[in-house]
Amino acid sequence: MIKKVDHIGIAVRSLEHTLPFYTDVLNLPLLGIEEVETQLVRVAFLEAGGTKLELLEPTSEESTIAKFIEKRGEGIHHVALGVVSIKERISEMKEKGIRMIDDQPRPGAGGANIAFLHPKSTSGVLFELCEKKGMKG
Repeated sequence: MIKKVDHIGIAVRSLEHTLPFYTDVLNLPLLGIEEVETQLVRVAFLEAGGTKLELLEPTSEESTIAKFIEKRGEGIHHVALGVVSIKERISEMKEKGIRMIDDQPRPGAGGANIAFLHPKSTSGVLFELCEKKGMKG
């Protein structure tokens, strides 16, 4: 069911101020920056071995990332699990009693379809199901 940890989402106030730590100190390659208007964030993608790091900068005080930072500060926001057949995985989660934030997949960064599991069902961890185009079983 779960193919791999696709990425770890990290909430940051500013990509400009945070990126140098990842690129200059940790020497992680920057793969690109994308704005996801529907989520009100700018996302910087970094390669860290077989897992990506996504730095999430809010573009509006109304974004969930801005609210997360206000409540909890900067830091790990979610763990994304790479899956195949995301609609089936959502149904499977619901059948197993997992509360979903997203009952249907929605567009995410990098052209992925995503759906979040509610952290009240996962011992406080926000998990994202992430289906990327071309991912095979």
